[in-house]
Amino acid sequence: MTPQPTSGPDGATGPGGAIETVFRLESPRVIAAVARLVRDVGIAEELVQDALVAALEQWPRDGVPGNPGAWLTTAARRRAVDLIRRRDTYARKLREIGRDLPESIPPQEPADPDDIDDDLLRLVFTACHPVLSADARIALTLRLLGGLTTAEIARAVLVPEATVAQRIVRAKRTLAAKNVPFEVPRGPDRTARLGSVLDVIYLIFNEGYAATTGDDWLRPALCEDALRLARQLAQLMPGEPEVHALAALLEFQASRLAARTAPDGEPVLLRDQDRSRWNRMLIARGVAALDRAGATAAGAPGPYALQAAIAACHARAYTYDQTDWAAIATLYGLLAARTSSPVVELNRAVAVSMAEGPAAGLEVVDAVADQLGGYHLLPSVRGDLLLRLGRAEEARTEFARAASLTGNERERHLLLLRAAQAAGSAS
Repeated sequence: MTPQPTSGPDGATGPGGAIETVFRLESPRVIAAVARLVRDVGIAEELVQDALVAALEQWPRDGVPGNPGAWLTTAARRRAVDLIRRRDTYARKLREIGRDLPESIPPQEPADPDDIDDDLLRLVFTACHPVLSADARIALTLRLLGGLTTAEIARAVLVPEATVAQRIVRAKRTLAAKNVPFEVPRGPDRTARLGSVLDVIYLIFNEGYAATTGDDWLRPALCEDALRLARQLAQLMPGEPEVHALAALLEFQASRLAARTAPDGEPVLLRDQDRSRWNRMLIARGVAALDRAGATAAGAPGPYALQAAIAACHARAYTYDQTDWAAIATLYGLLAARTSSPVVELNRAVAVSMAEGPAAGLEVVDAVADQLGGYHLLPSVRGDLLLRLGRAEEARTEFARAASLTGNERERHLLLLRAAQAAGSAS
């Protein structure tokens, strides 16, 4: 280990900042690697927490290691090996006195030629096991793969923190009690879990694309993990159109990452982005994946295919004014019919406002306002539409309300700035 002075990844200062940053970035991979050894995601998370405690003790004294993620992985794996050895010793002693207990480590199953040896993908499929409720799958996955705290997950899914904590604890207990294997399932079991897996990969990407909380607008490592998982899933299940559609959607979205923030880290709205910074290679990959989704689809396009088609409309426009908003509004209408989601309706309102005017968009927003009471993007969108209608004082109130609801500091700063600009327009 090569000690380093005071800076950690992403500009964190001091060992404490480095540890927090590294843990957020690396914990999903470390938990996945340890879970493959101990076959229990709850125990794996505890062992990784133990490794974190060791880092908190050693790094301030010895300096931050040159590769802190590898340090945490090694520390956690050593604790896993110690645990396995203790289990084996205990089982061996019991057998010596005549007790017949199963081995503590299940034997490896024969390799499947279409399997992908990726611990993160195994972790996703394990966390999405049907023994868990849909809400529990989301909470557990955001915790294990998204690296979010309980409070952050609560804000993301708009439920009380205590509820999220209970879901996570029960989910880990259920996986252990049901002896759910740490694996990518095969055949019908894989297909049965596919919808949940797609949803959580998308959630992970979205948390990286627009962080729910914290000081940074983007968490690129989460986007990279989600995109890689989507690509691998497309290799694993080449006949599933929604798998290709999700991969296409994430390719399109990832293509904009470099343009989504200014040099100082402040968010840049879509209409203000420098589209020369959009990654054309990722856009080309997105087009190819969307074509594969269409080629494998047997019926009407699924939700991810519709979202990918919307993202493709944005990607094809070399300027904001060239965007085909009418087509986007139509696609959002189809998506809303498929999902009955008020969030989709909110997005449709933006497209309708661009295609038909802000008054038409405001009607769509107000129709779903009661369903999105605590969602910060509702007043944000209303503020934008009101400002375009010349109702600056009302817009200022909405932007201020949106700022009070978001948990992300960068987004709060942007919304307060917009509120101040609206106030200036009103005076």
